[in-house]
Amino acid sequence: MQLAKDSKRAIKLAKRVLKGRKALFELRKLLEARGPLPVGKYRVGVYFADSDVNIYQMRQWYAPLAELSKTWPVVVLARNTAGARQLMAESGLDVAFVPKVTSIEEFIAEEPLDVILYVNQNTRNFQMMRYGSRWHVFVNHGESDKMYMTSNQYKTYDYAFVAGQAARARLSAALWDYDVASRTIEIGRPQADHLAGDPPFPDDGRTVVLYSPTWEGDRPAACYGSVASHGEELVRELLATGRHRVVYRPHPRSGVVDDEFGAANDRIIAMIAEANAAEPTAHHVYDTEPTLGWQLRVPDIAICDISAMVYDRLATGKPLMVTRPIAEEATVDEGGYLSVCEWLDASSTGSIVEVLDRVITDDAARERLGVWSERYFGDTTQGAPTKRFHDAISMLLERADVMHQQAGTRPVPSSESTTDVIEK
Repeated sequence: MQLAKDSKRAIKLAKRVLKGRKALFELRKLLEARGPLPVGKYRVGVYFADSDVNIYQMRQWYAPLAELSKTWPVVVLARNTAGARQLMAESGLDVAFVPKVTSIEEFIAEEPLDVILYVNQNTRNFQMMRYGSRWHVFVNHGESDKMYMTSNQYKTYDYAFVAGQAARARLSAALWDYDVASRTIEIGRPQADHLAGDPPFPDDGRTVVLYSPTWEGDRPAACYGSVASHGEELVRELLATGRHRVVYRPHPRSGVVDDEFGAANDRIIAMIAEANAAEPTAHHVYDTEPTLGWQLRVPDIAICDISAMVYDRLATGKPLMVTRPIAEEATVDEGGYLSVCEWLDASSTGSIVEVLDRVITDDAARERLGVWSERYFGDTTQGAPTKRFHDAISMLLERADVMHQQAGTRPVPSSESTTDVIEK
């Protein structure tokens, strides 16, 4: 038994090493093809210490950051080889590979970085946050009522960009001695201004259902995933009707912790493939696109777990259901939108067709969505969130100018180009 376990560990380790070497080789080629970044160009940076497994946290920021770069050039400081490779391959943003602390020091010595944005709470964020004379800003990778959204780690940053009043109320209720009014800035959801793209199916009258579950979570209190509890029966019922189209978009980390969760995810994917093979005009979708657009805008109704996807969909004001976690340990904050949302219990998945018909035609539920959308995101008029995001960056840059003037400081480039450091 122990020998078998050791063999599996050895195989996993070997695969990890090979994957790392391949990523390093591909990253080197990308860096060589691009050449060095210009010196003295960037005042806004985005820090990302994770591998490609968490690249979804950056993907939702690609379009807003690209738009911001038109006014203030943005650079992504990537620490991990696989993460840097993925960012260079798909983001369209300028990427600096800074694997070591010395790499960071060399880079920031050459760039007037006044604002650093953070999309997650990776412990390696502290390796960047040690540097003063700049604003460190937490922007997160979504809006939700998960326990993650009230972490005491918010206090670590100079500022946090939050979606709206709901986020401020949540933080005020959870954190001791945190000045929410002065240290949070409401920007809405800039990603909502970039819900572009066309769906890979025709508009043929089918009811389009987005099912976008989260992963199983890394601890009982965050066990919100519904793939194993709700997903299989829910998808099976909808595939059988002939009048529904399923868009299945699982979390990219599905099955990382729980093998059974991963197996259930695989079975759902197989069901969709079989349904399409049996009826090619059904056009059910297993969606793995790197960015969100039509997936939020087009579906007639969305079914999501407690996650940022609930609130991404909420911003559209269109019908939405939230799966109720079966884990008793799962922390559910029902003081916000979850206090009035349309819950989907695991016991109701067998009658999902009737449930969805009711919710889609419920005018009162739709009106509630509008009220709560404004509470969470403020003005969702096209372009309004982007303006608030840009205004927030502008304000911090102006404050940085004042601080530099008072201190008589300004980072000075030390050479003609910024060189990316490749791990040996």
